[in-house]
Amino acid sequence: MRLTVFGATGRTGRHLVDQALADGHEVTAVVRDPARLASAGHPRLTPVVADTMDPESIAVSVTDQDAVVSTLGRRARTDGSVCADGARAISTAMRATGTSRLIVVTASGPVVDEGDDAFTRLVFKPVLRRFLAAEFADFTRAERVVRDSGLDWTIVRPPRLTNGRRRPYRTALDRNIRGGTSIARADVAHAILAALDDPATIGHTVGLGY
Repeated sequence: MRLTVFGATGRTGRHLVDQALADGHEVTAVVRDPARLASAGHPRLTPVVADTMDPESIAVSVTDQDAVVSTLGRRARTDGSVCADGARAISTAMRATGTSRLIVVTASGPVVDEGDDAFTRLVFKPVLRRFLAAEFADFTRAERVVRDSGLDWTIVRPPRLTNGRRRPYRTALDRNIRGGTSIARADVAHAILAALDDPATIGHTVGLGY
């Protein structure tokens, strides 16, 4: 598979690039600093330096690709809109170049649904919303952009991210994972690649957790 990754030097993006290369995929990594790529020099890795927020700048990186993944996070900018603005630019570039498969990583925190237990719904997530209001608002806007993109999209919603080792995890379509309060970034990367191979995830959200 020819795969483009945005956020490739982030903590989740690095796992995704490494696992995709290990699985035999050809990876185009859109970055600001190629030196930060852990797999720099790999024969199937192509770094592209571009402004992620500019559809024209990133058009070449999504042309003739089988899929595009965004693991962009708020660390990339300070105005709190990196996820939504990135999703908007990426989807615009994809429509212009005819690439249709898109996976965007957001978070389970902003969403309350039947997958959450009473404590999570009534106590834990209201507290999170107070402290992470800007991040959650950005994720919500990004999801709206993705849903309205007209592309073959999947939204992956992990809970709290850790740097732990890979281990068995649970997934659910269109709902959160009951009791799934954390997941390792390495497992999020694995779940992204699994979703790319599963057409049943198109047009759906994928909840993750242990």
